[in-house]
Amino acid sequence: VQLQAYGGGLVQAGGSLRLSCAASGRTLSSYRMGWFRQAPGKEREFVGTITWSAGTTYYADSVKGRFTISRDYALNTMYLQMNSLKPEDTALYYCAAKVNFGDNYFSTSVYPFWGQGTQVTVSS
Repeated sequence: VQLQAYGGGLVQAGGSLRLSCAASGRTLSSYRMGWFRQAPGKEREFVGTITWSAGTTYYADSVKGRFTISRDYALNTMYLQMNSLKPEDTALYYCAAKVNFGDNYFSTSVYPFWGQGTQVTVSS
C-alpha cells in the first residue's frame, strides 16, 4: 500500500484543518487506517483510526470530540477533520495502514505502511 498525506498548514488556535491520505496499490477492504502525529522532541503518538470496511473509528482522548476520521471509497482516501485546534496539536501528521487484525490499533509498530508526514502548525 502506498500512502500520501497532504493538507497540512498554518492555522490559528480555534481554527480547523482537514488532512487527506490517498491510498493506492491494494484493495483496502480488509485494512485499518490510522493517523499519528509527532511533535518535535516527542515520540510519534496515536491520533485515531478507522476500519476501511465498516468505518468504525477510535480516537485518542486528547482529540476526542474535536477530530473526526472518515473515508471515501471511490477516491480511496482517508480524511482527518480537525476542529477547535490548539497549539499543542502542532506536529507532523502521518497516515498509516495495516491489515485489520488484532486488538492493537494504537501502536506505531503494528502499522507496516506509512505515508510521508504533513506539517500542522497551530499558532496561539
